[in-house]
Amino acid sequence: MLKIAMIVGSTRPTRFADKPAAWLKGITDARTDAQFELVDLRDFPLPFFDEVASNAWAPSQNPVAVAWQQKLAEYDGYIFITAEYNHAPTGVLKNALDQSYKEWVKKPAAFVGYGSVGAARAIEQLRMIAVELQMAPIRTGVHIQGADFFGAWQQGAALEDMGHLQPGVTAMLDELVWWGNALKTARGAAGETAQKTTDEGTASEV
Repeated sequence: MLKIAMIVGSTRPTRFADKPAAWLKGITDARTDAQFELVDLRDFPLPFFDEVASNAWAPSQNPVAVAWQQKLAEYDGYIFITAEYNHAPTGVLKNALDQSYKEWVKKPAAFVGYGSVGAARAIEQLRMIAVELQMAPIRTGVHIQGADFFGAWQQGAALEDMGHLQPGVTAMLDELVWWGNALKTARGAAGETAQKTTDEGTASEV
C-alpha cells in the first residue's frame, strides 16, 4: 500500500497549521487506498542548509538532515501543508526541501494551503521547486482562504463543518493516489531494469 507523508510546513509556536493538519488527518484516516502519516517539521530541527552539496552529489553530514532524509525515504508521495509569508512558502519548509534530493525524486506532491488567499502564491512557488526536485506536482490543491480561513483562525469555526471544501480534498487525494501508484510502479520497473543490466554485465565478465 502507498505511504503518503503529510508534512506540516510551519514550526511557529502560534502556528495555524495544526488545524488543517488535524482536519486532513481525519479525512485520510477514512481512506483505505493509502496510508497517510503526519510528519511535523518541529520533530526535525534542521539547521539552515550548509552542506558541501545536495545529497544528490554528496552525503549529508548533519545527523538531523540524515534523519530527515531517512524519514522521507519511507514514503511514496507527499502532501505539503503550507502557510504563505510575503507571497512565499515558509522558510522552514523551503529549507526542509533543500535538505534532501534523492528521496523526493519521481514521487507525487500535493498541496494544502491556508491564509487570506489560501497560500496560492506560495503553492505556485512550491510547484516549481517540486519540479526541480523531480517530483510530480498534481493539479488539484486545497486552499483554505478568505472567510473560511479567518473563521477558523479567529472565530472558532471548524474546518470539519465546511462541507464545500470536501470535494476539493477528495479530488486532490484521488489524484495523489493515482499518481502515487503509477510512479511507484514505474520506479519499481526502473529498478528491475537496472538490476537486470547489472546482472547481465556481471555474467558477461565471468
